[in-house]
Amino acid sequence: MRLARARLHGGWRTAQDIDPEIWRNLRQELLAGRQWLDRAVVLAYAAATGAIVVAFTLLAEAAIHGYRLVEGWGPQGRYLTLLWTPALTVALLWWARRYVPGALGSGIPQVVRALDDDLPPAQRAWLVSLRVSLHKIGLVSGGLLAGLSIGREGPTVQVGAGVMVGARRWLSPQSGIDAHDLMVAGAAAGIAAAFNTPLGGIVFALEQLTRRRHISHSALVIAAIVLAGLVAVAVFGNATYFGRLKVQALSWSLLLPGLVVALVAGLAGGLFARLIVVSVRGLPDRFSRWRSSHPLRFAAGCGLAVAVIGLVTQGATAGAGYAPTRALLEGQGDLPGVYTLLKFCATWISAWSGVPAGVFAPSLAIGAGIGNDVALFMGLGREAAIPLIAMGMASFLAATTGGPITAFIIVMEMVSGQAMVLSLMACALLSSGVARLVTRPMYQELAAMLPVPGAAPARDRPDPP
Repeated sequence: MRLARARLHGGWRTAQDIDPEIWRNLRQELLAGRQWLDRAVVLAYAAATGAIVVAFTLLAEAAIHGYRLVEGWGPQGRYLTLLWTPALTVALLWWARRYVPGALGSGIPQVVRALDDDLPPAQRAWLVSLRVSLHKIGLVSGGLLAGLSIGREGPTVQVGAGVMVGARRWLSPQSGIDAHDLMVAGAAAGIAAAFNTPLGGIVFALEQLTRRRHISHSALVIAAIVLAGLVAVAVFGNATYFGRLKVQALSWSLLLPGLVVALVAGLAGGLFARLIVVSVRGLPDRFSRWRSSHPLRFAAGCGLAVAVIGLVTQGATAGAGYAPTRALLEGQGDLPGVYTLLKFCATWISAWSGVPAGVFAPSLAIGAGIGNDVALFMGLGREAAIPLIAMGMASFLAATTGGPITAFIIVMEMVSGQAMVLSLMACALLSSGVARLVTRPMYQELAAMLPVPGAAPARDRPDPP
């Protein structure tokens, strides 16, 4: 039998002599049937997560279309929303409080809290499970049908984590894959599939979710995130949400406007995050007492306020805000002059009502409005305004969520703006730093206030190293 030979250090050695451990590892991998089965289970659940997020996306789009039908129903359809929005808001809050209180909120704080290793499995299931995920999909879609200014991307984090953590029951004790890794993979897979941005999902997991210095089986976790993103790509195609950004060579003339956009978005985003936290925590004022003692009546008042804002803006503030944002990026935006302020208020009030409500997509819309307003204030043309709009999107999202790296990568992937990567990165980092002067990271504070049954508040325990 001939043996392959290799010259090494001036002599001849057989391939078997070079590194016998390679053959040993290969043999162990081929014989590790149960490990391959565990990996297959994880990847199957990742594909299922992607499919459920796709279904969530289609249902959310149908809900937005349903609201537009209500709004355009007859000559008085716009005024019908003054009854439709409050009534549906109250129904959604009643259902969530009665049957699935763990689905309240945006979804990201729930996952952050569920990732606490000290939380017992029963309490974790109260926040993250398949049952909670299915309710979340219906409740968020109902909020969009009501015309609230909310998004589905933050809730998708909780949906993905709830689906993915179900894989744990099918894994062997020797797999080494725990609930923490599965929830991180599912949450990031949800972001990847929701935005059609696989890289953004991976970075979101590393920047916002995992508290460990490493993730066990990180290659398998990343593969699960990418697979979920590929499922979304297979359905929707490899197209960005806002098309391809039409940006010419950036000049130094945009330095000052870009700086203004980052500073304004940083302050506004920090204020927005602070308002969300204070609204949940409550203050010794009349509105907080009303919200605490009569939550359904308060939700009806919030729904009415959002409906009035939608009436003033001719429906521009309803929903996630993708259509107005895309119009601005395409240089075709013809929005009311107070759109940015009213979208800010509508999003805050929608979240304050207590119904499940994400703020990712509305934050992009508000940031786009800030960029457009700065361009108009400084007398810049349409072509010069487009990069400022993208900078505003990344800046406000970074300031609100406290995740600058995630923000600029998601915006870059959503607008195909690789030519602006340094500008988006700089704006996101600057605005995030400015927001830190106004508030602490929003999701961490909200997670600490979650009233998990039978669990001590997270703020009473020291943060993990």
